[in-house]
Amino acid sequence: MNRYLFLLLLLAALAQTVAGRAEKPPVRFAIVGLVHDHARGFLPSTAARQDVELVAVVEPDRGLAQRYAREYRLREDLFHVDLERMLDEIRPQAVATFTSTYDHRRVVEACAKRGVHVMMEKPLAVGMEHARAIEAAARRGGIHVVVNFETTWYPANHAAYALVHEEAKIGELRKMVVHDGHQGPKEIGCTPAFLEWLTDPVLNGGGALTDFGCYGANLITWLMREQRPTSVFAVTQQIKPDVYPKVDDEATIVLTYPKAQGIIQASWNWPYNRKDMDVYGSAGYVRVPNARQMRWRLGNGAEADAPVPSLTAPYHDPLSYLAAVVRGEIQPSGLSSLKVNLIATEILDAARKSARTGKAVALPSRPRQ
Repeated sequence: MNRYLFLLLLLAALAQTVAGRAEKPPVRFAIVGLVHDHARGFLPSTAARQDVELVAVVEPDRGLAQRYAREYRLREDLFHVDLERMLDEIRPQAVATFTSTYDHRRVVEACAKRGVHVMMEKPLAVGMEHARAIEAAARRGGIHVVVNFETTWYPANHAAYALVHEEAKIGELRKMVVHDGHQGPKEIGCTPAFLEWLTDPVLNGGGALTDFGCYGANLITWLMREQRPTSVFAVTQQIKPDVYPKVDDEATIVLTYPKAQGIIQASWNWPYNRKDMDVYGSAGYVRVPNARQMRWRLGNGAEADAPVPSLTAPYHDPLSYLAAVVRGEIQPSGLSSLKVNLIATEILDAARKSARTGKAVALPSRPRQ
């Protein structure tokens, strides 16, 4: 074939592909709840997008809804006070929920009845009873449930996973140490609406153990390729009982596997914000100090920076991921998946029991139904 003719055909094919993508209608999604401050980071990214369209916001607190409407210049007719009525009237294809963790079950059950996919802010649930109910509702309704962690979109975490598993650079996994947290939700200026439920042991399922322990449980379960630990041991403290009288503000969780350990350090007492991890193998280690940096070392060799490729669409941000799931282009997997987050919830349940009893909690060989 003539070289120039081949280039013309290639350009025509590319143009057709781009046109096809442009013709896809945006995924119609609703936001349910505004009491989770992560909604403040989520809303600004929706306005200029072509792949999704915000069609409704459900928030029964009218004052809170009005503040969001003013701050983000949202139309008044977007706002609703009743979830089920909004679902029936607006019929979104998906929901992104920013309620308390306790309310995740209610949202999923309402959406599942109507075939509406759900993405919620981490963690999945306050405990295994709610998590199993979410799983059952999703199965009955034939919907996908996606759990959104900030760390899911860190390119360095995925680069570390590839180095460990796909390139097998550091040998068999031996120890994973995950550090997450900040100075405390009140100290960093979380809103009163957020603090009200985040510091409630029922609505949040705990304090720092739940709020930041879920990151480590999620990441370690992913790194262990969905293997459940054989036991969980946890210690919690109230270092600031005058600030957080109802919940723990400090937690360390140790996960035991047949040939590895996972250590989760979750805290509202760090002197700075952190979401980082160290992964050690039989032959070396990889360190992830932040979203875009990775360092590694083999044996007694020198530590060196390793390349961190950018994530590609639709795996680079939560809205792109949600849109692709709704369109059936991808299946939820890995860090966002229901399977990984059911195990993470089981770990946190065991950690709460261990902290309460002072004993390690053995996990059965198969999860209890």
